Amino acid sequence: MTRLDPYRFAGRTAVLTGAASGIGEQLAYGLAQRGSDLVLVDVDEYRLNPVAARIRTDHPGLSVQTIVADLADRAAVEDVATRLPSTIGLLINNAGIALGGRFDQVSVEQFEQVMNVNFRAPMLLTHALLPALVASPGSHLVNVSSLFGLIAPPGQSAYCASKFALRGLSESLRGELAENGIGVTTVHPGGIRTRIAESALIGSGVPESEVEPNRKLFDALLSFPADRAAEQILKAVAKRKARLLIAANAKGPDLLQRLMPVGSANIIRSLTAASVRAAGRQKVGAGQ
Repeated sequence: MTRLDPYRFAGRTAVLTGAASGIGEQLAYGLAQRGSDLVLVDVDEYRLNPVAARIRTDHPGLSVQTIVADLADRAAVEDVATRLPSTIGLLINNAGIALGGRFDQVSVEQFEQVMNVNFRAPMLLTHALLPALVASPGSHLVNVSSLFGLIAPPGQSAYCASKFALRGLSESLRGELAENGIGVTTVHPGGIRTRIAESALIGSGVPESEVEPNRKLFDALLSFPADRAAEQILKAVAKRKARLLIAANAKGPDLLQRLMPVGSANIIRSLTAASVRAAGRQKVGAGQ
């Protein structure tokens, strides 16, 4: 495969979705520190505006554009694409939502919402912005998948489906876009300390008694600092890395999956069930 020169951040435009909090917010700060003009996209205007204001204050020489859009809405995604520059150095598809519940506990509408935000929106934006990336020699694409784009634990069918799909798209694009001098990095974060647990959707058929233990378990796994995750991503972009795993709780399961492609599923299922039971016992104890 064609060897690409290191990515140059300064003086180029970076488009970043999910920029209002978590990894996205920290990516925005890191990109600004490296001299990139920014287009920041998020559904949460209340959180997005302070991020942009901070960057404008700290880096007055940079252009910082904000776009508020619900990426679950196809028309909104298409509108975002029409408002972006004709040349783009970097596109980071970071926005994502989670949905907890077994397949039979989530509605089709909820499943589709997760697929629309986590997969359809990155696919549409990437497709629409390919000419802008091609017009900027040495450009780069980042798709933020997940640990759950590598393994598929019970209760995460929608999230896993969306992140496996994004991983597949990314790996195929890497081969296709190399001839245009465009690099592609697929990111698989483990438990990063973000708002994803508190903002996660809950399957409409999940019993109320299971909601809090599962949310508590999910939140407990999120321990890796978002700023460190963002820094690792930007370093991977600079080096044109094809694949980045972040945090030990992503690297361990990935290794297990490689060593035991079939048997690892039983181990992951058992560990998940045990963790949920433990979280449930902690909830009962706290109420006594």
